[in-house]
Amino acid sequence: MTAVEDPRAELLRLRASIDNIDAALVFMLAERFRCTQQVGQLKATHRMPPSDPGREEQQVARLKALAAEAHLDPEFAEKWFNFVVAEVIRHHTAAAEGQ
Repeated sequence: MTAVEDPRAELLRLRASIDNIDAALVFMLAERFRCTQQVGQLKATHRMPPSDPGREEQQVARLKALAAEAHLDPEFAEKWFNFVVAEVIRHHTAAAEGQ
């Protein structure tokens, strides 16, 4: 690791990058939920079940492989996905009940 001339300036620079990444993640999640909302409406309209365990299993395997490739803990990726899917299923269930 190289010596940092001004550690406080470096800290500010790194935190600014983190803030930008966090903002991008929020907007990406919002876009993802817009898409899953459309899926929920489609499923509700056609009386399809709110969850698709086969699809979820495939996605977990795919995301864990991507995480490993990106040097991210695959177990963390799976936890994140399960957290997001639980919220999506909640929305799909509410859409189905509203039909």
